[in-house]
Amino acid sequence: MALTSSYLITTRNLESFFNSLITAKAPDAFTQKFLESLEFKSTNDRLYIGLLKGLGFLDANAVPTERYFKFLDQSQSKQVLADAIREAYGDLFAVNIKAHELTVHEAKNKLRTLTQGKNSEKVLGLMANTFKALVDYAEWKNEQKKPDEKKTKEKEVEQEKVPEGKEMPAPDETDESGIGGKLKNTQLHYNIQIHLPESRDQAVYDALFKSLKKHLF
Repeated sequence: MALTSSYLITTRNLESFFNSLITAKAPDAFTQKFLESLEFKSTNDRLYIGLLKGLGFLDANAVPTERYFKFLDQSQSKQVLADAIREAYGDLFAVNIKAHELTVHEAKNKLRTLTQGKNSEKVLGLMANTFKALVDYAEWKNEQKKPDEKKTKEKEVEQEKVPEGKEMPAPDETDESGIGGKLKNTQLHYNIQIHLPESRDQAVYDALFKSLKKHLF
């Protein structure tokens, strides 16, 4: 596991700093001069270099790593940072797998235990503030699954199943009206139209009606 000792004096400009990284071309080496080119020129801002090293964005020589370049992809920047935080604060996540949900006060107490009294209360406070600011900027949605999603789906499937030993009633046995009415109550009506030929011979008509009576009645 691991626990980075890097921290910031102030986290007020943390979001602006990361946004500047995303829009700037990655340097060959992340020097103080490059940091100043991003308009972070105060002495406190120099701590950003150490923070990036602690997060695995830079190697020991301040050269951008693969993680740095992945971070530049805005579609995954905050997820990349979340992975970096989980790794950089590995000991903290080992104590609490949902360390990213801790308050500053809770994080400080955990860090106090993990560092075994090696850091002053002021430094612990700065470390906790830095951790919280990083967590707030990062994206953690992939860590949270919808509650009981699997159980909900299983329940829906069970409701659709027919109880064993029973059969679903046929439509004609459950609906007595309209199209789905019982077949035994259905009555059919025929409407027959006959076009008679023009004729003055009454015998022709008599023959036709005689034939109809024989075949229809």
